[in-house]
Amino acid sequence: MMDQKKRSASRKSVIAICLAAVGIATPAVIFIAGCQQVPVTHRKQLLVTSVASENEMGLTAYQEILKEEPVTKNEKAIEMVRRVGQRIADVANQPDFKWEFNVIESETQNAFCLPGGKVAVYTGILPVCESEAGLAVVMSHEVAHAIARHGGERMTYQTAQNMGKQAVGYFTQKQEEQKKQIILTAYGAASEYGVILPYSRKHELEADEIGILLMAKAGYDPSEAPVFWERFSGSKQGAAPMEWMSTHPADATRAAALRSQLPQAMKTYEATATKYGLGDKIE
Repeated sequence: MMDQKKRSASRKSVIAICLAAVGIATPAVIFIAGCQQVPVTHRKQLLVTSVASENEMGLTAYQEILKEEPVTKNEKAIEMVRRVGQRIADVANQPDFKWEFNVIESETQNAFCLPGGKVAVYTGILPVCESEAGLAVVMSHEVAHAIARHGGERMTYQTAQNMGKQAVGYFTQKQEEQKKQIILTAYGAASEYGVILPYSRKHELEADEIGILLMAKAGYDPSEAPVFWERFSGSKQGAAPMEWMSTHPADATRAAALRSQLPQAMKTYEATATKYGLGDKIE
């Protein structure tokens, strides 16, 4: 067993190597990435992908999903999803998107919007939505991910993480195999819990912020947004993972953030010419 000084030195060497790896990876990614600005929030982001390539990947993934997942035969659900989705698309200001809306028959409580405007809602989330406005909360959030190019940004983070791992491997190539694996594991945990997951949670909150304004512009009452997340939290079974270990913020965190954004969203809603309020109920 190592004494205290040796353990301390070992920990310091792990930290130093991880920092060195990040220091090497980040400039390389910055060099090849383009600096962009997220709509609405104006947050600066780095991207290694183009809009065209993201949209192409989105279309390919969407086609594959629809081959594997059954599209619902519930015409009423399809009509509602397409109606709400088109209203959101009309205010999303994405002329390069070729919008498509589908409903997948599954108990999964989920939805997605891939780059290029390829949207799908799972039937399992519809009862939680309760109304068109609840559905607008879900769909505007997913659309917000796409227009903020969060998928491309995650690819950038993954590129940086992989480059960092390669750098760690280079610095530790002369180390004993056991020590090398310890250092690689430490780097993986540091990058995952210190960078990747926090950014994922940041993306979710950003999509909520953009989404509540999108649904307001589309004519749906934005006060439904925090209520939906409180309702969604109550619909879950089993214990949720601790927030710092999750890709998503806690539902209570999201509801609180949306309530703080509600005054601005209500101003946007009041300025909207056509208002649908909560819209039709989902039976």
